[in-house]
Amino acid sequence: MKIAKVIVDLPLMQTDKPFSYAISKEFQSLIELGMRVHVPFGTGNRLVQGIIVGIEEEKDAENSSVNLKDIAELLDVEPVLTEEQLWLADEMRHSVFSYKISCLKAMLPNLLNSNYDKLLKSADGAVSKWSQLTEEEKISSAKAVRAGQLSVEYLAKSKENRRTEKYLSIPDLEKLAEFEIEKRAKKRLELKYFLLRMTEEKIALKSLNFSSQIIKFFIEHDLVKIEEVEISRTKDKFEAIENDSAKVLNSEQESAYEKIIASSDKPFLLEGITGSGKTEVYLQTIDHFLQMGKTAIMLVPEISLTPQITNRFIARFGDKVAIMHSGLSDGEKYDEWRKIKSGKAQVVVGARSAIFTPVENLGIIIIDEEHETSYKQDSSPRYHARDIALLRAKWHGATLVLGSATPSLESRARAMRGVYELLLLTKRANEAAILPEIKIIDMRSEISDQSANFSQSLLAKIKEKIDKDEQVILMLNRRGYSSFVMCRECGFVVDCPNCDISLTLHMDTRTLNCHYCGHVQGIPQTCPNCQSRKIRYYGSGTQKVEEELREIMPEARVLRMDVDTTRTKNAHEKILEKFGNHEADILLGTQMIAKGLDFPNVTLVGVINADTGLNLPDFRASERSFELLMQVAGRAGRADKKGEVLIQTFNPHHYAIEMTKAQDYEKFYEMEMRFRRELSYPPYYFTVQVLVSHQDEEVAIQKSYEISQILKQNLTEKAKILGPTARPIARTHNLYHYQILVKYRFEEELESALNQVLELTQLRDNKNLRILIDSEPQNFV
Repeated sequence: MKIAKVIVDLPLMQTDKPFSYAISKEFQSLIELGMRVHVPFGTGNRLVQGIIVGIEEEKDAENSSVNLKDIAELLDVEPVLTEEQLWLADEMRHSVFSYKISCLKAMLPNLLNSNYDKLLKSADGAVSKWSQLTEEEKISSAKAVRAGQLSVEYLAKSKENRRTEKYLSIPDLEKLAEFEIEKRAKKRLELKYFLLRMTEEKIALKSLNFSSQIIKFFIEHDLVKIEEVEISRTKDKFEAIENDSAKVLNSEQESAYEKIIASSDKPFLLEGITGSGKTEVYLQTIDHFLQMGKTAIMLVPEISLTPQITNRFIARFGDKVAIMHSGLSDGEKYDEWRKIKSGKAQVVVGARSAIFTPVENLGIIIIDEEHETSYKQDSSPRYHARDIALLRAKWHGATLVLGSATPSLESRARAMRGVYELLLLTKRANEAAILPEIKIIDMRSEISDQSANFSQSLLAKIKEKIDKDEQVILMLNRRGYSSFVMCRECGFVVDCPNCDISLTLHMDTRTLNCHYCGHVQGIPQTCPNCQSRKIRYYGSGTQKVEEELREIMPEARVLRMDVDTTRTKNAHEKILEKFGNHEADILLGTQMIAKGLDFPNVTLVGVINADTGLNLPDFRASERSFELLMQVAGRAGRADKKGEVLIQTFNPHHYAIEMTKAQDYEKFYEMEMRFRRELSYPPYYFTVQVLVSHQDEEVAIQKSYEISQILKQNLTEKAKILGPTARPIARTHNLYHYQILVKYRFEEELESALNQVLELTQLRDNKNLRILIDSEPQNFV
């Protein structure tokens, strides 16, 4: 008798281990690792979903099957998780501090985390639905799938998850030719002759210029057959892109390429200035691995990057590419997941979660813009895509490449210690394109009469570029109309009722919005505190700057790209396409416009306020600002025309601003590393953040001290425990937040101590307590 080890779908400390279930005779030959099942659980034997993570013979099992409950139902006819993915979840559990079921579910598309049905198809075209079969029929069908007599297709409950097209075919050409049609039925005759001349086996119904009544006549007389064919939602996109061939690499690119394909002993850090041709190196190394019969994963940080990047990959590799990112609907993700699972796609391009896609025989993983914080998941399970990539590369013996113009300090430090191999690209791939000239504008002495947001220099330069028919990118890393609304009479600021933060004015909807919890309210006409009518708007967001630009330069065509203008599907792509077609002179946006965009006609980049991220209470604030400024500066002068960058700031002598002007990553790295060493921060120390939240502030404080005590009792004196302290924004979503930061080098008992902390949430008294454990947190605000 075999016994299955099942992780049940109950994310609790008590259930964070496999439970043993007997595999009844009829399931013996069907059950495999990675399948989902229904099992009776607890004293009430309620059916819960679970995932099989192990199978043992009874003699090896701890318990006799006599005392074990049976698996109640098989939910899959083939595994939805691979052996590698089960191993990944085990590895993640040691560092991510989320329950194993959460790690496993992160690897499945939404479709498989919810209810779905299966279609079973035989070779003769017969189709049956899994949900409509009896238990006996399910068992025999599962055996037929195993024997290759039936194929299985996942079917979402929602119709939107499948896109079909109707096709017309001719079952019997002779019958059609002999069929007589009256001469006066001209349209029927026309269709008959059209069909007889048809060279294809079948033709799309929508391409025929005949009414449904005419076609119905032919169907009723068995002259034609109509069938629904499922088509990929991305098919049109693939067909619209022209093929592209490999470019000739310069000496630096060639050297990087040769080293990457020669060894997978250690990860590579490809540090290349913006415009140095990193993407071409990626494309050619992937092509090398495809020639060897292997597969590839290419990660990019932002949805806004994916249109241009995916277009380049589709142009090079055609329908071998699958695209995975959060901008896709569940149906589109489902199409792409099946394309990968079936082996039709050999190259996966996507954002963070694409690292979990079930590609087999991986040859190379590439993480572009590896310094980006969006590679860290900010909800459970809090994994970093780079860590998962290291694990997957180890499993497959694959090559891992991390690419960036401004690598994270952690990655660069590993390269300096020889943990990664450093590859440098120091010149632009297009030799005519030289690095842009960067000018710093001190806003303390140069504010224009026309606007509080623009210096005279920046306005003059924008006008000059537009007059030359060139394009401009402007960045302001703050969306909305203004930062806050304040009464000039009494100083009252309109705050969010759920969070300790002021509401942001959005003029297009005429509302005040909270960017944390989503609270929305109308703009007050009078002060809620003193009833004065002197309500004024302070600070500027992208929306207000757009309005100002239109007033100052009515002739300029402006496109705005931020979270508010890109809510609808494919909005990123449409905005970038318009700008690429020169339907606008200025692209104004938040940090989403800073990375990866390549527009040859952009000769000016303006940073409206470089200080928005500089003074945040976060030890990475300077690094983030430097990376962002260097990235956005790299959008200028990427073709033959010279690029210029103007950065407006009230802190012109801050080292992050000065090093951006000098375009000197090496000097910035040295300075920042010195500060990190003095203050015991990464990469010299590892960090773990424990965030404690409760609706009662007193409880949040008390529990924070309790947790701090657990950590002190379990860790050595070398570990530095900071806090508990209130978070910089101490209340959001009606919860008070307190945080503890642990800085450490080597702590053997850390995992055990943090598991004790997790257990606190299981106590009945703590049912409203939220504890989040974040290993290597990327944000402290």
